[in-house]
Amino acid sequence: MKITPVILSGGSGTRLWPLSRKDYPKQYLPLVGDNTMLQETILRLDGLDNITDPIIICNVNHRFLVAEQCQQIGVTNPTILLEPVGRNTAPAIAAAALQVRKDSSDTLLLVLSADHVIQDIPAFHDAINIASKQALDGKLATFGIVPTDANIGYGYIKSLKESIDGAHKVEKFVEKPNIKTAESYLKQGCYLWNSGMFIFKAGTLVDELVIHSPDIIKLVNDAVNKATQDLDFIRLEKPAFESSPNESIDYALMEKSSNVMVVPLEAGWSDVGSWSALYDIGNKDKDGNIIKGDVFTEETTNTYINADHHMVATIGVQNLVIVDTPNAVLISTKDKAQKVKKIVERLQKKDRKEQACHRKVYRPWGWYDSIEVGPNFQVKRLCVNPGAKLSLQMHHQRAEHWVVVSGTATAINGKNLITLKKGESIYIPIGVIHGLENNTKETLEIIEVQSGAYLGEDDITRFEDVYGRVK
Repeated sequence: MKITPVILSGGSGTRLWPLSRKDYPKQYLPLVGDNTMLQETILRLDGLDNITDPIIICNVNHRFLVAEQCQQIGVTNPTILLEPVGRNTAPAIAAAALQVRKDSSDTLLLVLSADHVIQDIPAFHDAINIASKQALDGKLATFGIVPTDANIGYGYIKSLKESIDGAHKVEKFVEKPNIKTAESYLKQGCYLWNSGMFIFKAGTLVDELVIHSPDIIKLVNDAVNKATQDLDFIRLEKPAFESSPNESIDYALMEKSSNVMVVPLEAGWSDVGSWSALYDIGNKDKDGNIIKGDVFTEETTNTYINADHHMVATIGVQNLVIVDTPNAVLISTKDKAQKVKKIVERLQKKDRKEQACHRKVYRPWGWYDSIEVGPNFQVKRLCVNPGAKLSLQMHHQRAEHWVVVSGTATAINGKNLITLKKGESIYIPIGVIHGLENNTKETLEIIEVQSGAYLGEDDITRFEDVYGRVK
């Protein structure tokens, strides 16, 4: 029996803005421990029998980030499926099942979200082993979280009381309730929170979708069959995948099938769906505060403070969320922090880049940080990874001046190939083809000064690119 983890990593995580953003959502951040949430999702499977390398489903813009984070924890051979557009969980899971079914219909797919926290790993493993037996018997198995309160933020699963080897027959799935209904669910004892985690055979999932959502499985099958290899990634074919109904796996299948079992799970689970949820699961000091970064407090209690950039000082405050980033700061009471989504929506309407982007932007070759922006100029700090290179490119409206801060750069400036060492610089006029490479085993750091009438990232024409970004 092989178990292939299928990790859904396509979410944008706007409820944790400004730390989580569209271009760098929460699953790629170390919100709880030293590892990112994606990394923790993979690592907590250590110790299970017959676990294969994971399938990770993400959008195109995050592909190199996913690959790098896998390498950091020693996962060298993941299958990374790229969604051309987001179509919810049913098409994503169907794509993974069809990909696995090419080799074996009997392989178990353990479907997980990349942004969940699970604190009791042994209890989680026990639940997986129980659910695996149901999956091997041809069932669609899901994990229901034993409620700790009358929470209105989750959907619920109603199960029959009779246990079959630790699992229960699912009677129905229900939408997020109001508080009165949630309280009644809690009293009844047969309702569980819907975790969005599943395990089933690849063949079972495909067969059930053929019955209950044939349009999804047909179109996704076309997208998988017409997929293309792009470096270490698999690009699902866009027209077919885009045509698939935009449906969750619950709506497309689980609510319709009579073949669903649920395994109760008590393992300190959280989907970290808000700042207050992150506060609830965090380690607090004697004053009930969670403090990250350069922070000084005086008469401050029950407050979450994340100082990512500046030193933050608080006096006489309580029950707040304070999140500092280089280009945005959030201050909210904990009980109102879920309304951050409204702020993000307003930023989107005004086309403010802060809704989607951090000041620090990651690229396949490393990252850059926009240190200063003014009329007709911009200053960036670039860090180029060992062995990485920027594309051979040209700008129509800006010139650039590079100064090497550390490391050694190999630069192309028109027809000239130049080696630049610490303290040396080069000027690239408007319209000149140029490139940059780090051929060493050390990180290359450069200060780039841009000048021109237009400094947008779209003013770039690529001629060569090892990361497949030439258009």
